Amino acid sequence: MERKEFKTTINAPREKVWKVLWGDSTYPKWTAPFGEGSRAETDWKEGSKVHFLSADGGGMVSRIAKNRPNEFMSIEHLGIAKNGVEDTTSEKVKEWKGAMENYSLLDKEGKTMLLVAMDIADEYLDYFVKVWPKAFEKVKELSEK
Repeated sequence: MERKEFKTTINAPREKVWKVLWGDSTYPKWTAPFGEGSRAETDWKEGSKVHFLSADGGGMVSRIAKNRPNEFMSIEHLGIAKNGVEDTTSEKVKEWKGAMENYSLLDKEGKTMLLVAMDIADEYLDYFVKVWPKAFEKVKELSEK
């Protein structure tokens, strides 16, 4: 597993970018490049469970490790979910369980730098390198309106 960073600068304040990232109506829009129909079922509170789900209802089970509003969100991935059943113990899950995904929002001369640092299994590295720029474009579009 490799830690990879992705970043972009957005012409909007951190508060607006934060709302776009974690808002009920905007989250599915900016995550669509990862999978049309993506959604998150959570309250985004520190310690809360998150189900990151695709249109077919499958996805990941995670936990909000840290939440400092308008500044930093850290998500720990715990397993997979399929048809309402969580798997946090299979051999496949053990390969990446505990992987972190961190979102930092930094002030940069009136703009916001969004930095995403995530642990990625080698087999998915090319995918994320291709898709994060598309997701960032949606975050920028929604934030800069």
